[in-house]
Amino acid sequence: MNKRKVGAEYEERAVRYLAKNGIRIIARNFRSRFGEIDIVGHDGQYYIFFEVKYRKNKSSGNPAEAVNERKQYRISRVADYFRVYRKLKDSDSVRFDVISILGDEIKWYKNAFLYIY
Repeated sequence: MNKRKVGAEYEERAVRYLAKNGIRIIARNFRSRFGEIDIVGHDGQYYIFFEVKYRKNKSSGNPAEAVNERKQYRISRVADYFRVYRKLKDSDSVRFDVISILGDEIKWYKNAFLYIY
């Protein structure tokens, strides 16, 4: 199985997990020239930009650690574009979360990082 197919499979698991936990999924694999956001959701209070990271085991480290500052910057840029594209108000609250999947274990890191200018 290629990496793209594996990634899509685990993003689908993350979507099901989030939906079970009250998140309304707004967009998946939202792309702009700045990059991509895996999942965009809404919980009634926040528009949430999710990055999904999967690792089969710990030999490559914790999946959440792969969301480094460079990745956070790119996600912030795509989130800016999403807000303009979807005509969100400046007063709409946003949050950046990470879904970490290690083997079969899913962890949800809420407010995993702050917007990077």
